[in-house]
Amino acid sequence: MENLAYIDPPVTERIEGKTYLISPRPLLRHNQVVANITTIFRNYLRGKPCRMYTDGADVHLDNENVYVPDAMIVCDRSILRRDGIYGAPDLVVEVLSPSTALYDRGTKMKHYAEAGVKEYWIISPIGRSVEVYLNDHGRFQLDYIYTVYDEQDLSRMEEKDRAALRWEIPVSLYDDFFVDVKESSRMSMTSHKETPLRCAGAFVSI
Repeated sequence: MENLAYIDPPVTERIEGKTYLISPRPLLRHNQVVANITTIFRNYLRGKPCRMYTDGADVHLDNENVYVPDAMIVCDRSILRRDGIYGAPDLVVEVLSPSTALYDRGTKMKHYAEAGVKEYWIISPIGRSVEVYLNDHGRFQLDYIYTVYDEQDLSRMEEKDRAALRWEIPVSLYDDFFVDVKESSRMSMTSHKETPLRCAGAFVSI
């Protein structure tokens, strides 16, 4: 018989006043992506005023909207409380899954922007891509879609198309924080001021 004392309470989000149950067991690929993002953010932010938080921390944008991002960076420590974050994180990352994609691209995205989130990443493990949005007066504008291509895909591209690809995500919060997406099964963080730090492991695929 299962010991009820060890069952975790269900994780929920409040979206425009309605409470939704979040699936407690995301795919392994989803967990790997979140773990990699967490490692990269934590390594870079060590010793800096901004802090990284991962899945499990409630973000109270207002009374009607309480979300649980997959990862985020918070620089304003005045919005931190024991039971969550009350206000807009500076950067939010959502990893797509079939059950959350509609909200991540729609309602939640809208409210993150209106609340003042500066930068929003949507990561697609299936599409092997990172969409980066920047806040422009309360609305997110797509900055770029970074895609991981394998060697076969690259070989089929025209040379000018390969040359136009971007391989580093510049994180807007810091001038020297860049996330390298060039390697197909690896995601790394580099700083122009320090020796590059490599974070092994799959990024958008396992």
